[in-house]
Amino acid sequence: MTALPGPQQLRYVVALAEAQHFGRAAAACRVTQSTLSAGIIALERQIDAAILDRSGGKRVVFTPLGQQIVARARTALAALEAVCEAADAARAPMSGPLRVGVIPTIGPFLLPRLMPALRQAFPNLRLFLREDTTAACLDRLATNRLDVVILALPCNAGDAETLPVFQDEFIAALPPNAPLASADRISMAQFTEGFPGDRLLLLEDGHCLRDHALAACGKLGAAGGEGFAATSLHTLVQMVAGGLGATLLPRVAIQAGVTKGADIALRPLSGAGAWRTIGLAWRPRAPRAPEFRALAPLLAKAGAHE
Repeated sequence: MTALPGPQQLRYVVALAEAQHFGRAAAACRVTQSTLSAGIIALERQIDAAILDRSGGKRVVFTPLGQQIVARARTALAALEAVCEAADAARAPMSGPLRVGVIPTIGPFLLPRLMPALRQAFPNLRLFLREDTTAACLDRLATNRLDVVILALPCNAGDAETLPVFQDEFIAALPPNAPLASADRISMAQFTEGFPGDRLLLLEDGHCLRDHALAACGKLGAAGGEGFAATSLHTLVQMVAGGLGATLLPRVAIQAGVTKGADIALRPLSGAGAWRTIGLAWRPRAPRAPEFRALAPLLAKAGAHE
């Protein structure tokens, strides 16, 4: 019978791949650096193959086989952890640690309303939050560093299971002296005609709201205002107030006060596609999937119109 690698050896390999440094990897595994190094060497001897290319000096370089082993180790560790998760979920649902990822165009605006409701509904749940871009959150989800992600759909979620929860309408944010600011409601066609090219203000690449805004304007794949890419919704609001152009803001951000004190005009939009969908994502066949679905009503309530 083939001798199988132990979970701790797999953890050492994955930690080293993530940290790219022996000391930091050892600290993450709560062992000494020599213990981690010895564990990886023992694994190499066990499989009779090199995982690390040690010709590169102090740099951490994985061999092609080592890269495959890292990927398979992540999958194996996720499967082992799922065994414990299944037992925990059956014994005490909605309790214990829950690692939640959330994207920057949702987190600051929805979490202040969502967190108190979660604490009240599930007092035994211990939440650990991670705010990052959609791609980064989904990568952490796939590698078992997050349990569930609050994100905006549609997006490329890979093989993750997704659950749409509620629609988050876009609101046009215009300079107060813009001709369209005098209208009670404007169409998407009017908005895109009134603010073409570099007059359409967007977040920088990496934020899914950029793609959602372009899709709503019928410009998916377009560049938008390349000279005016912002890093946050608060910056976008100030750019609009400065008369640089217009943008689309999600309603949850406006409800949370992102435009408070800014001299801008907010106008509702008419027409299909003038929204994004807020939802949840988790790994396929996750043992805690019923618990993740139980979060949906509270998420929907937090995002409800005031």
